Amino acid sequence: MRKYLKTSILLFGLAATSSVSYSQTTTASSENVPVMSAEAKAKSDQEVDQKAAEWVTSLNLNNAQKEAAVKSVVATHLKAIRNYNNEHPYTLVPAGINPVTGKSLSTLDRQIIAVSAMPKSIHENLMNGLHQNLTDAQVEAILDKYTIGKVEFTLNGYKSIVPNLTPTEESVILTNLKQAREQAVDFKNMKQISAIFEIYKTKNEEYLNTHGRNWHEMFKAYVDAAKAKKAADAKAAKSSQK
Repeated sequence: MRKYLKTSILLFGLAATSSVSYSQTTTASSENVPVMSAEAKAKSDQEVDQKAAEWVTSLNLNNAQKEAAVKSVVATHLKAIRNYNNEHPYTLVPAGINPVTGKSLSTLDRQIIAVSAMPKSIHENLMNGLHQNLTDAQVEAILDKYTIGKVEFTLNGYKSIVPNLTPTEESVILTNLKQAREQAVDFKNMKQISAIFEIYKTKNEEYLNTHGRNWHEMFKAYVDAAKAKKAADAKAAKSSQK
């Protein structure tokens, strides 16, 4: 969970100055941006439309007008994210170092920096369109579809790792995870989405560490207990075969 601890600081900082970085990028990098063929785009558009339809159908809106509106909002966003990612590869961000850690920026770091500089209107159009037609719970359901339920999955992980998680701790953790989810819907693939969640998981660890918990010790205890259980189960299974 600490993989992006220092890198996350850089991502937000460089996003603000990414336009400068782009202007300093070589012409060759811009010329090497792959162009999607008309056939490939048509196929991708069809897949996106189908995905949007499936997500909206799962809401059981029972309102054809709302269904059509939400499908359009979701499909438009998915296509905008796809296009922006394709048109802004990691090569547009210079291959430098993280000034906090001194380590070289990874390809994923550079891709996230490039994509995070997209116009805010892309995200705003999605959220405004969803809220105009759906309840808050339904909006969250759509965001969960995009991020394959990572909020609930990750929260359950904290509940397993942190002994006697308090309501206040759970509330802070959940708030951070929901922020991660909303930011993650502006990224194209699961590697990028997971990287965004790592930023907020680090925030959760820092919160726990500064409020009387020791994340390292809790996580170690959880891993040790899981290993002990696995060993015990294996031993029991072996004994039953005798």
